Amino acid sequence: MSKTGILVVSFGTSYPDALVKNIQAIEEAVGEAFPGLTVRRAFTSGMIIRKLKKRDHVHVRTVTEALESFLADGFTDLIVQPTHIINGTENDHMRNDLLAFKDRFHSIRVGNPLLTDRSDYHALIDALTEAFSGLADDEFLVFMGHGTEHHANAVYPALDYMLKARGHENMYVGTVEGYPDLNLVKELVRKRSPRKVILAPLMVVAGDHARNDMAGDGEDSWKNEFLREGYEVSCLLKGLGEYEAVRRLFAEHAKRAAG
Repeated sequence: MSKTGILVVSFGTSYPDALVKNIQAIEEAVGEAFPGLTVRRAFTSGMIIRKLKKRDHVHVRTVTEALESFLADGFTDLIVQPTHIINGTENDHMRNDLLAFKDRFHSIRVGNPLLTDRSDYHALIDALTEAFSGLADDEFLVFMGHGTEHHANAVYPALDYMLKARGHENMYVGTVEGYPDLNLVKELVRKRSPRKVILAPLMVVAGDHARNDMAGDGEDSWKNEFLREGYEVSCLLKGLGEYEAVRRLFAEHAKRAAG
């Protein structure tokens, strides 16, 4: 007798409010797409798992622990949906963990990260441009992505290119640890001399990077870097998981994987 479960895999966050507003919200959206099925959570960040256990006495399963829990409870089939933005290192690690269990389940079907095919880019641009439809001509919106040395970093310049191709000349994508970097984004923005720069995370949760690297009081935060350029600056601490259209996109990826 078959029994199907759903595993939603996230990098994780140690901020309780970000967990509820973003990761939990995505998990609920995926669950709503599969009424009656059990949804469980796993994090890929060992650092965050250890921090939550030490600080809050809360244990979040690793992918391996979650898969073992499904087996222990008699599940035969799994639908796995990552909340990752790109097909990068974290997604590779998740897939390697799943591969170790391929012979222990009847099937493991895996959904794509947020930005995988061309339709995903257009769907995300639709969601973001709708959310920022009131952006004035002299206001520039700069998204902070994570960035990576993984080849999947190509997602970020591609997204920036597609924003411009669709006529959003005052929207830019930069990254903390990849390309385009902050210096390039500042140079491009400088050529247009906007009155105001709005900073927003291009990450599932508004966690450490958003609160410190983007909006923090440190000298090299993106907020202070743009303030030194002479712009009015505001920061939006809102993860992508807070946008209904983004949650819906993750749920659609899971449904597509389920077939």
